[in-house]
Amino acid sequence: MFHSLFQPCRLKSLTLENRIVMAPMTRTFAPGGVPTREIADYYRRRVEGGVGLIISEGAVVDRPAARNHPGIPLFHGTQALDGWGQVIAEVHRAGGKMGPQIWHVGPEPGYRTEWMPDGKIESPSGLLEQGRPRGSAMTEEDIADTIAAFASAAASARALGFDVLEIHGAHGYLIDKFFQPETNLRTDRYGGESLKQRSRFAAELIRSVRHAVGPDFPLILRVSQWKSGDFDYRLARTPQELGDWLMPLVEAGVDVLHCSQRRFWEAAFPEVDGERGLNLAGWAKKTTGATTITVGSVGIRPEPGCEHRLDLTGLCRRLDREEFDLVAVGRAILSDPGWPMKLRAGDLDAVTSFDPAHVATLA
Repeated sequence: MFHSLFQPCRLKSLTLENRIVMAPMTRTFAPGGVPTREIADYYRRRVEGGVGLIISEGAVVDRPAARNHPGIPLFHGTQALDGWGQVIAEVHRAGGKMGPQIWHVGPEPGYRTEWMPDGKIESPSGLLEQGRPRGSAMTEEDIADTIAAFASAAASARALGFDVLEIHGAHGYLIDKFFQPETNLRTDRYGGESLKQRSRFAAELIRSVRHAVGPDFPLILRVSQWKSGDFDYRLARTPQELGDWLMPLVEAGVDVLHCSQRRFWEAAFPEVDGERGLNLAGWAKKTTGATTITVGSVGIRPEPGCEHRLDLTGLCRRLDREEFDLVAVGRAILSDPGWPMKLRAGDLDAVTSFDPAHVATLA
């Protein structure tokens, strides 16, 4: 069953055994920012469960206020990098492929925590959202240092033996704050009226990361239309704007666009191709030609009144039509490490359904 999900996929020099990607999910189980043996075991179990590629939880770059929770892992410093070395070694011993997601949260506050970082909270214009100040506007020196921090983290990922790298550019975090007109009011070269102009920071960062990892290392960028607290928000209002936004980022060095949306089956631009039209990953692939990952409630039981079917046949039909190339699964794999193997066997009755209580564990 679900044959298309279990076809190999090639990303530059890397071959994945199937199309199922473990989506990045913040876990906050890294004391002092250092990944533990328990975290390594958590990722190894997903390899043993049949996932084709793991994207780690977000790990922050070397900036003073890059994280908003003390349990978020670092991707810098000897102890943290040694911990990540243990993680990738465990994943490789199990036969898996993995990449870290590198991250800067910008001005976004932590979820259900009063913890504050020691350093200066930074963002494009010192805004959390329109009319709501938080932190300081970044100087050009801050921007240069942040770009260098991403490049350094990327070089460390390759040196540790990771197979790919993902940059978090979605959900209202730092890179995404530069994209948004409400939070990027800059009048220098990192601002501008158009989405393409406001993408300059991301493009420069991507070029620096590409230089750090070399030409053959697969580079993924996570993007979203929505931001924290507003699932209906649209950065790109038309497919043309989407292409104008994403194409320069692909040209800067991105190989794969990881297109985050709340529900994978929802059309990105229903006014263009209908309610059952291309989703965000579909339009991103169509407008840029890049490899794309779809994500959004894959394998989760539908909400009341929702037409989505848990049997995933609609997802596979889209994959068969090559609307996108890979499928990221978050909560379903968080609750059941063996979800891919059970899916391949057609044994959906054996799947452990997602329970929000599982978020508090490293199952």
